[in-house]
Amino acid sequence: MEIGANCRVLDQPRFLCAAKGFQIPREPSSIFPNASFYKPPRNFDCKAILKDFQVPMEKIKWLVKLSEIPEIIEVPRFSEDASSFLQGLIDNFCEDDALEIKNIEKVTNHDVKAVEYFLKQRCQSHPEISKVLEFFHFSCTSEDINNLAHGLMLKESLENVVLPFMDKLTNAISTMAKDNACIPMLCRTHGQPASPSTLGKEMAIFAVRLSRERLEVSKVKIMGKFAGAVGNYNAHLVAYPNVNWPKVAEEFVNSLGLSFNPYVTQIETHDYMAKLFFTIVRYNNILIDFDRDIWGYISLGYFKQITKAGEIGSSTMPHKVNPIDFENSEGNLGVANGALAQLSEKLPISRWQRDLTDSTVLRNMGVGLGHSLLAYKSTLQGISKLQVNETRINDDLDQSWEVLAEPIQTVMRRYGVPEPYEKLKELTRGKTVTKESIRRFIEGLELPNEGKTILLNLTPHSYVGAAVELAKDVDMALNLVNRGELF
Repeated sequence: MEIGANCRVLDQPRFLCAAKGFQIPREPSSIFPNASFYKPPRNFDCKAILKDFQVPMEKIKWLVKLSEIPEIIEVPRFSEDASSFLQGLIDNFCEDDALEIKNIEKVTNHDVKAVEYFLKQRCQSHPEISKVLEFFHFSCTSEDINNLAHGLMLKESLENVVLPFMDKLTNAISTMAKDNACIPMLCRTHGQPASPSTLGKEMAIFAVRLSRERLEVSKVKIMGKFAGAVGNYNAHLVAYPNVNWPKVAEEFVNSLGLSFNPYVTQIETHDYMAKLFFTIVRYNNILIDFDRDIWGYISLGYFKQITKAGEIGSSTMPHKVNPIDFENSEGNLGVANGALAQLSEKLPISRWQRDLTDSTVLRNMGVGLGHSLLAYKSTLQGISKLQVNETRINDDLDQSWEVLAEPIQTVMRRYGVPEPYEKLKELTRGKTVTKESIRRFIEGLELPNEGKTILLNLTPHSYVGAAVELAKDVDMALNLVNRGELF
């Protein structure tokens, strides 16, 4: 499971796709929307997505579920041979089957109905199953099928692709934090020199922030409905009034690994999707912040980038080593957030009991998730090329003795020296401050020897507060986040 040079998202079983947004378009050999520049991943040419695996699987499992309900005598419990036959349809589903479904759809112009006809054709030869073919789609609306496919693929993609990549990012950044915990660095607020920190502590901030949002992504319950045309089990109860259909539906949805939503219209209300996508947007925004900070540190010379033989940074300026990985990440995150934010705003809204606007929008879930994954890969690649330039970092600190104005005036306050802020403002604001001028100022203060000694021993390199400890303790902080104890 990786995103490599060709945007390889999945080396997983067929159903592990990044979202229904990568569903089969009108031609099964087509690729997902963001493949015009990035090559499609292996096993991801839209031949193993919604309608050609998840939907047949659901219909087969629904038929099996009906056979287990005693009141439905028309669908008796299947024999071992029949059960094995049905399971074989799931296990042996292949690209040729997908093409066959697409050919049927060219006639029906209806995706889910094409799957139903495909299954009927495949099961006609089995003497036991052929008697119950009409129950493949018993009391189902197409959205009963599609919403579960959406949910299953979101669940699998999150668990097997998105969350693992988020974990890789957290691990990479937390490693940066620990490796650089003791490297002092000049901070900048409003772009101007400010109290120092350590490089590691500034990285630890991002590791914790990203970890918080990753946890929130993982906590979103992926939901499903299976309640018929308008969510009331109307047809179910007419056909079999003595069956507890809400209970049957809940058992069926839960058996697929999804949470059951009992209050729905024709569609699952998509509120969980809005929550999920907005959470991913927040995660992505934090990563944009990281990308921009690293870009800035590279511009300052705090990081060098490992070069690769044969690579070119500029077509006209041979010296260039551009921070393109972080720029690519930022760009892809912008595209992703635009798509995910629109999905989050639109999907919870549907006229009355259902309109079709959600269907066309849902086809683009893959745009948001796909570009997010491309961004995560780019950031990881960029991190792998970074080398800390301690010489450049130290040079900045050596030229920034004015940052000691803060601790000096704070100690002055402790010992009752009048107007400490004003005195330091007079010394430092808009002026060149050197080690010598700071020392002369300290030596002229009326302070106890203890306080004066502390200040005279202070340098921009040592004035980092608790930054070293905060960076070194990043793993402890991440464990607290993952246990829900640090928010």
